[in-house]
Amino acid sequence: MNIRESVLKYEEKAVFELRSLYRRYGFLPYKMSKFEEYDLYVRNKDFLVSDHIITFTDTDGKLMALKPDVTLSIIKNGKDADGFVQKLCYNENVYRVTKGAQSFKEIMQVGLECIGDIDKYNIYEVIMLAAESLSKISDEYVLDLSHLGILDSVMQNMGISDELKSKVLKCIGEKNIHELTSILSADGKDAEPIKKLVSLYGQPQKVLEELKKFDFVSEISVQELEDIVLLLESAGYGKHIRIDFSVVNDLNYYNGFVFKGFIKNVATGVLSGGQYDKLMNKLGRTSCAIGFAVYLDMLERLDVTENEYDVDALLLYGDDAELSALANAVKLLSENGKSVMVQKNIPSQIRYKQLLMLKERGVEIVENNA
Repeated sequence: MNIRESVLKYEEKAVFELRSLYRRYGFLPYKMSKFEEYDLYVRNKDFLVSDHIITFTDTDGKLMALKPDVTLSIIKNGKDADGFVQKLCYNENVYRVTKGAQSFKEIMQVGLECIGDIDKYNIYEVIMLAAESLSKISDEYVLDLSHLGILDSVMQNMGISDELKSKVLKCIGEKNIHELTSILSADGKDAEPIKKLVSLYGQPQKVLEELKKFDFVSEISVQELEDIVLLLESAGYGKHIRIDFSVVNDLNYYNGFVFKGFIKNVATGVLSGGQYDKLMNKLGRTSCAIGFAVYLDMLERLDVTENEYDVDALLLYGDDAELSALANAVKLLSENGKSVMVQKNIPSQIRYKQLLMLKERGVEIVENNA
C-alpha cells in the first residue's frame, strides 16, 4: 500500500515512523481495550497526568472508565515472567483533560514499555529510543535526564519526611525555588543542598563533574547515570542530552531514571518516561519496568504551515459531459500526483492551483494560480 505523505497529518506521519522504529528493536505491538474498570484509576490517581476521568456504567453494573492512561492497563493485564524482558509498543487513544484545557480530548499516544528482569542495557535501549523518537520528529530536540536515586539520597540526608517529599518534589518540578525554600525553612531544614542539586543543569559531563563533588549523594546512582550517559554519547546523542534534576516523578511510583523530551517550537514536553518498579509492586507485580510515551497532540502545534491551496486542480464539468472521459481525466491527474476535486460549479471559498474544464476535445486550463 502506497500512501501519499501529503494526505497525512504531521502526527499521523509520526505514528508510522515511531511504530516502525520500535519494531526494528523487537518491541511488539500491544492492543488493549478502550476502557478499564474505574477502580484501577481511582487507586492510582496520583500516577495519572489528570485525575479527570470519563466514566460509564457497563451492562453488568460495573463502573467503567474510558482509558486516561496506557501504562496502567498494560501492567494490570500482564503477567510476570522471570528470566527475560517483555518488549511492547503501542499507539492508543487516551481520553483526558490536558494541561490548561477545560474539556476532555481524545489524544493519540505512541510509546513502549520494557518489563521484566531489567538490566543496564534495557535502560539504555529505552532511553536511546526516546532520544531517537525525538530525532524522528525534529532535528532540534533535547532529552532531559535525571535519576531519582540521586535526588532521594539528598532528601534522605536532609532528613526530609515522606510526607514532605511530595511537596518538595512538586516545587522542584515547577522550579519554584522560593516556595521550596519556604517549605523547608518552615520544617527547620536548610534548603541549600537540594537547591544546589536542582541548579545543576546542562551538558552531562560538566554536571557529572560537579555532582561528584557532592558528599551526600548516592554513588551507585551517580555511577548508573554516568554509565548511561556514556552509552548515549557513544551512540551519537550526546549533544542532545541534558542532565536536569528538576525532571521528577512521584517517588511512590517511580524510581531510578526519569526523562522528558522537548522539541523546538513546542513549549511543553512531547515525551515523558522513566522507571516505575514501585508502580509495578503496588499493582502486585514483581517485575521491574521502564517505558515512555510520546504525546502526539503536542505535535499539532508543529503542523503550522497551512497549505496555500485546498486542491491542486478543480475540474468542472457540465450536464452533458461523458462520464468515462471525466473519470479518465481524474485518474490521469491523480496518477500525476495532483489532488483533484470534481464539481459542476465552483464552491465558495475553495482555493485551487488550477481551474480546469472538461470539454469535448479534452481538459482545458481555465485559470492557473500556481
